[in-house]
Amino acid sequence: MDTANFLFVSADAALITDLAWQVRREGHDVKYYIEAESDREIGDGFVPKTDDWRAEVDWADVIIFDDIWVGSDIGTGELAQELRAEGKAVVGGTPNTDRLEEDRGYAMEVLEDHGVNTVEHHVFHEFDAGIKHVQQNPAPYVIKPLGEVQNVKRLLYVGNEDDGSDVVDVLRAYKKAWGHRMKGFQLQRKVDGVEIAICGFFDGNEFVDRVNFNFEHKKLFPGNIGPSTGEMGTSMFWAGKNRLFEETFGKIEGWLADEGYVGSIDINCIVNETGIYPLEFTPRFGYPTIALQEESIESSTAEFFYDLAHGNKPEPEVHGGYQIAVRVVLPPFPFDDEKTYDENSRNAAVVFQTDDREGIHLEDTKQVDGQWRVAGESGMPIVVTGKGETMGAAREQAYGRIDDVVMPNMYYRDDIGERWVDGDGDRLQAWGYLGP
Repeated sequence: MDTANFLFVSADAALITDLAWQVRREGHDVKYYIEAESDREIGDGFVPKTDDWRAEVDWADVIIFDDIWVGSDIGTGELAQELRAEGKAVVGGTPNTDRLEEDRGYAMEVLEDHGVNTVEHHVFHEFDAGIKHVQQNPAPYVIKPLGEVQNVKRLLYVGNEDDGSDVVDVLRAYKKAWGHRMKGFQLQRKVDGVEIAICGFFDGNEFVDRVNFNFEHKKLFPGNIGPSTGEMGTSMFWAGKNRLFEETFGKIEGWLADEGYVGSIDINCIVNETGIYPLEFTPRFGYPTIALQEESIESSTAEFFYDLAHGNKPEPEVHGGYQIAVRVVLPPFPFDDEKTYDENSRNAAVVFQTDDREGIHLEDTKQVDGQWRVAGESGMPIVVTGKGETMGAAREQAYGRIDDVVMPNMYYRDDIGERWVDGDGDRLQAWGYLGP
């Protein structure tokens, strides 16, 4: 394709640095705006920046938003919708698709209205009402905060006791510690099975034929132990519109077209021998999933997103095997502790024992005089990816690349992809979900 102008907008935290860097490396003109003052150094030395994204709208051939928020009163979906109405090519949502992530009750209503099977769920705005429900309907539940604190990942709790007693105890603790901020929460009945996310790319009219299936690893430690993080890594593969797709996104494709949604949209599910149970939407890029998707798109990434934004029916060439991404982090991730960050991580050098940067992706990183350094406030400098004909081969490549990275105090999970090898793949195949 001819050289195009891409404007990347991070309305809160800087999340899309790596995609901007990839598009620039493919020879296109890039400008990158970051709203959060603490994150504005992220990407320095890798991509050109702008202090006023609105002043660049006429310059841009494609505008890409990375998240659903702008401040506290307007979502990027509203901005994207307005810009599309003005004739701009935008990767971004709408107010209603933003709401899919913000309001989990609304998300379940959309699914149910379109005939998608859902797990039992209830929304509460009073802790005592939620506690009473569990006591009257004893079972394991998942607690999912709503509103302002829904992105505080450590507040998500998955119950283990059959009588729900641990959920009651956690709700009572949350009432004391978070009652002033947690204005509502959803209780989902816990379902056992394989957790899998179905990720489609929508061009405003329909889904791209290639569908991404991924497996998130949210806990901090190997073995799925410890506090919840945004995510510690992802394993995935691409396939066609199989049963998993048809029974979820296939049923709401018309709704998304009516909305005019453009971009990546993900629905996380639990599946077992009895059915597919959607849990929640991510109507935006996933992180670090987008870095892994870039790695596995073997045609031009820039052309793919240009065609997606313009409704040109993109047909990306994707890797036919398996892929994994590992988030490499520093203290105090996943917690906020400025003193610990200053002492251990701020401006730390990211050193490589090889000249090869294949599979190395930016998160909170900057470049100063050719030296990669940690940027921002979060302690998430890089993502390392690998791919192969088997999940085992993808793991071997990714962890081999991590062995060439030197950062004092760095840590990461060493089991990304093992769940697939240990039986998730066999179970999905046996249940008939992995067709063509």
